[in-house]
Amino acid sequence: MKENIIELKGVSKDYKETRAVNKLDLTISKGEIFGLLGPNGAGKSTTIYMILGLTKPTEGKITVCGLEPMKNQILVKKKVGFLPDDVGFYENMSGLENLVYVGKLNGLSTSNAKERALHLIKQVGLEEAMHKKAGKYSRGMRQRLGLADTLMKEPEVVIMDEPTLGIDPKGINEFLDMIQTLSKEHGITILLSSHQLHQVQKICDRVGIFVRGNLLQEGDIPTLQRALQEENHVKYKVVVDGSLAEFPRKMEEYSNMEMMERDSDSFILTLTKEDDGSLADFITSSGYKLLALEQLTYGLDDIYERYFQGGESIGTA
Repeated sequence: MKENIIELKGVSKDYKETRAVNKLDLTISKGEIFGLLGPNGAGKSTTIYMILGLTKPTEGKITVCGLEPMKNQILVKKKVGFLPDDVGFYENMSGLENLVYVGKLNGLSTSNAKERALHLIKQVGLEEAMHKKAGKYSRGMRQRLGLADTLMKEPEVVIMDEPTLGIDPKGINEFLDMIQTLSKEHGITILLSSHQLHQVQKICDRVGIFVRGNLLQEGDIPTLQRALQEENHVKYKVVVDGSLAEFPRKMEEYSNMEMMERDSDSFILTLTKEDDGSLADFITSSGYKLLALEQLTYGLDDIYERYFQGGESIGTA
C-alpha cells in the first residue's frame, strides 16, 4: 500500500468575498510526480502556499509528511523544498557559492556543503557555469540552479510552481527530463504546478485538473480520456467502398447510431456505446466493403479544451 505524503481534505481558501480554493480533496503518494494543472488564476499557487504553511486555509485539513503545515512550519520546511517560478539568488556570488551558502544555512559544514553542491551541480548540468556569477545566468540556468538549491537539504517533497516559465523549448525538455530522473534517483515526491498540459503529461504519474478553485478530475491521461469518452459517447472513423451518398441514410438504421459526420473520404460515427463487433457486420451486410474502422480517442488538446475552456465537472474527482 502506498504511503500518502500530501493530504488535503475539504480544504477551502477565501479572500474576502472570493473563494480561491473550494473544498479540495487531494492525496499524493510517496515518490509520485503529481501535476496540478490549470489556467492562470485557477488557485494553484494558493494551494501550494497552504501546503507550505505560508497561508492558512479557511477550512479543511492539510498534512505533509504527517505534519500540519500551519502548526509545524519549521519541521515542514525541513522536509519540503520549494521551487518558485523565479528563484532568488545572491547575484554577485557564483552558482557554487550560492549552493554552499544554502547548505551551511541548513546545518552542513563547509566541506560537506561544498561536496553536496558539487554533486548536485553535476546532476543539473551546471558544471561549466558553477564559478559564474548567478546574476549572469540565463533563465534556464537559474531554474537548474534553483533545483539544485532545493535539493541541498535533501527534502522528502519538492513543490514546483510554474518552473518552466520563460525557458526555451529545448531547455524545457531538458529540465523536465532532469526532474523526472532526480525524482526517481532520490525517491522524492514532486508536486508540479503548471498551465502547460503537454509539459505536465510528459513527466507526471497523475494529473489533477484545477479550474476556478475546483479540482474537476484527476488521474493519468488515459483516465481523463476515458472520462471524456464516457461523456461524449464513442467515435469511430469509417472508410467504405460503395455508394457514399446512400451510406448516411443506411447507417440511420443502425441501433447504436447517434450522429454521423462526413470527413473527406471517411465518415465519423458517434455511437451511444462501444462497438462489440456489430458495426462492421452491419456495414458489410448492407452491401458495403469495409476498408477501415478505427476507434477515435481524445488527445491532449481535447482534454485541454474540455476542462479549461468548458470549466465544468464531468464526474467525481
